Formats: sequence, C-alpha cells, structure tokens
Amino acid sequence: MTVPSPPYPIPVRWRPSALVRASLGLHAGALALVLARPSAWPWAVGAVLADHAVLTATGLTPRSGLLGPNWTRLPEGAVRRRELALTLDDGPDPRITPRVLDLLEERGVKATFFCIGERVQRHAELAREIVHRGHSVENHSQRHLNYFSLLGPRGLVAEIERAQDTIGIATGQQPLFFRAPAGLRSPFLDPVLSRIGLRLASWTRRGFDTVNRSAETVLGKLTRDLGAGDILLLHDGHAALTGNGVPVILEVLPRLLDALAATALTPVTLRAALAASSQPSP
Repeated sequence: MTVPSPPYPIPVRWRPSALVRASLGLHAGALALVLARPSAWPWAVGAVLADHAVLTATGLTPRSGLLGPNWTRLPEGAVRRRELALTLDDGPDPRITPRVLDLLEERGVKATFFCIGERVQRHAELAREIVHRGHSVENHSQRHLNYFSLLGPRGLVAEIERAQDTIGIATGQQPLFFRAPAGLRSPFLDPVLSRIGLRLASWTRRGFDTVNRSAETVLGKLTRDLGAGDILLLHDGHAALTGNGVPVILEVLPRLLDALAATALTPVTLRAALAASSQPSP
C-alpha cells in the first residue's frame, strides 16, 4: 500500500517562541561575556543553568505554550458553535477500542484517536476501522518512549516521521496533529513539528484514567467546569481497570457522553475544528 493522497501536513517556517528567542539570546550573551571577561564565567554558567531549568520546567508542563504553539482549546469558532473535542490516547487496543467505537457510534459522536505507531502496525485493520467510522487517527509517536522529551532533534524526527508513515500507510489518512507522550517535550520539538507540518495538541483537562481506578473520580475531573472549546483526554490504551476489572474508559465514556448531550455540546475531531477555522468568515 502506498502513502495516502492529500491532504498532507504542510511544512511551515519555524518561528521560535519569545521564551526560546530569549534563551538563544542569553546563551549568546553568556558566551560574549566569557570571551570579554573570562573571570565572569561563574556568572555566565549560572545564567545558562538557570535558563535550562526554566526550559525544563516549561517542557514538563504539557499545557504550556511557551515553547511553541499548542492546542489546549479549540479555535474560537468552535467555541461559538458549542463544540468540544474528545481525544483518546495510546491505542489502538483490540480489547477496548472496538467497544469504544461502538459507544461513540451509538451516540453519533466523532473523536480523535492519538495512536502509537507500533500499535497501529500490529492492529492496522482496527486503525482503518477508526477512520472508516468517521474518526481521525493522529500521531502519538512511534514507540511512546518514556524518555521521549530527552530525545535530540534526530531522535524526534525518527520517532515522529516513522509514526506518520505507519499511520498514513495503514489508514490512508496522514495525521495533522501530534501529541507528545505524557505531554512532555523539549525546545527541540517545535521546530521538528514545523518541518513535518504537524500541530501540537495537548488538552484542556484530563481524567488520569491510566492510574485512577475510580470511574466517578475520572468523570468528575473531565466534567468539572466543562465548556465549549474544551479538549478532553481519555485513554483507550494503557487504561486502568476498575475494582471489577473493567477498563475505566468503558464506565466513564457513556456517562461523559450523557453529560455532553445534557449541556448541548457537540464533540468534533481536531481536524474538523481545524478545517472549520480555515474557512473564510461569511
């Protein structure tokens, strides 16, 4: 099977964020200071270390936009239309994903699945079924490495591009969005995504359903202050089990969909929200 037809992600020119520009300027200034006054090296080193601490702390904050653009909410047009996005990570999982798809189809709801490339390779038919049912499959890296945020530019390119190819070949649909494993990243990620043409997406709120075994608690975290434009995060892969051995998502999802219907909020895929935001205003 060949790589799918357009739409392809469109590479864009990387524009460093204000924080990254400041960091680059600080490094250049520290070097100039040491060259001009070698005895000032402790001050220069201290400033660089402090800068690295700030960058690291920012990378450990999944919803931060200080390292580059990051979808934590849908565009303003989606808010006006009372839309939100339901996103599911770490699949596809043949034990859980088909049941999730059935629950979504019963309610006529579309969702965004951030899939791991290796899992797509093992369960390509299931990945195709996700797209066949009107959902989108987006890029969640090839292997979901615990040390993903520590990779350099080459490692990031390899992980992300391989997942792009894996998902594109399996589903016929090239991802337009990327979500970092656990949401953690480094300043190297934004220029890599710009080169590939992917948009970073995190979330408005999450239920921590990979570690929390209480469906009630997970549902509460997702529905607290629920509103238009929200991006909600659940997991159809690596899902925690309730005390009865049921994947938490399967107990949470029907009740979450009821809550969305009760508040007249319409779930849409991220790519649908992106397409709508790209249309000229009437």
